[in-house]
Amino acid sequence: MQKKALNKSRLYRHKGGLEWQGIKTEKYKPKGGDWADIVRRVIVGNKGETARFHLRYFEISPGGYSSLEKHKHEHVVICVRGKGNILTEKRNNTLNFLDTIYVSPETSHQLSNPFDEPFGFFCIVNSKRDRPKILKSSKK
Repeated sequence: MQKKALNKSRLYRHKGGLEWQGIKTEKYKPKGGDWADIVRRVIVGNKGETARFHLRYFEISPGGYSSLEKHKHEHVVICVRGKGNILTEKRNNTLNFLDTIYVSPETSHQLSNPFDEPFGFFCIVNSKRDRPKILKSSKK
């Protein structure tokens, strides 16, 4: 019953600079490792919502990258700022504004920013998901 009390409609006003009122900037992952210069903002998914998805915004600074990983859940990634690369299995694609990619379960993937401006993207994932299996990355 308590979860239902937390599950209420909310408006998160955009403050500019891809920041939203009431949404904190968080570390990408709790501890460093095989990633660099990336932050996240959970817009929907950690305030008691019962949606079957989470909506997160990630931003990778120039030269930064996410961990190379795979897991059982799926992703949808939508580029909304700058451009960046996504490696899926052994294929590397550049994402530009509003390019969207579906990453299927058990597909190895890594996002990176070799460009001169920040790369920002929305990432939609299942609300119930497994922990990623970190794979060896060639980045560092």
